[in-house]
Amino acid sequence: MDPVKIQTRSLRALQAAAKDCKACDLWKRGTQTVFGAGPRTATLLFVGEQPGNEEDLQGKPFVGPAGKLLDRALADAGINRNEVYVTNTVKHFKWEERGKRRIHKKPNSLEISACLPWLESEIAILKPSVIVALGATATAALLGPAVRVLAHRGKRMPSKFGPPVMVTVHPSSILRAVDERSRHLEYRRFVRDLSGLVEAQDSAAANA
Repeated sequence: MDPVKIQTRSLRALQAAAKDCKACDLWKRGTQTVFGAGPRTATLLFVGEQPGNEEDLQGKPFVGPAGKLLDRALADAGINRNEVYVTNTVKHFKWEERGKRRIHKKPNSLEISACLPWLESEIAILKPSVIVALGATATAALLGPAVRVLAHRGKRMPSKFGPPVMVTVHPSSILRAVDERSRHLEYRRFVRDLSGLVEAQDSAAANA
């Protein structure tokens, strides 16, 4: 089903339609479509790259190691995890076999383009106040390839989707840091990026 045709309906209807998506070949190897999750009333929408191994098996976004780190960072930033919506640019797990493990493989431009209408529909239904792009794939999908994560992180940028987009790193990049000290520093920077969302919302509420 074309998500554009049902973008004004509920998230539940959109999720049901996405289960049968075969717009690219990733459905052939993925266990299932991993759609977004969170309340319809969410004002913050977090967008990652694609589900990982745990997400593919459980059918839920951000439940693996990167998701657990995101949960911790949100709590440290003063953001209620139950009040945000999390999703991915691509809804199927792209992987390659390495021994007995399924290792993440970066989606290509055709796969991203094929899946983008689902994300566009999620944005249209939710109408969040801010979209948070986690990592390079989400940033390029939402803002174009010229926007770089490290150069623009923490900044709110206008987007064609309506809400502004704040760019930051994907939590998986923190897990890949070379040592514990680097992981700690990158984690604190990540929390600082997220804390900026709270400060901006508090300021907007005070001036309302």
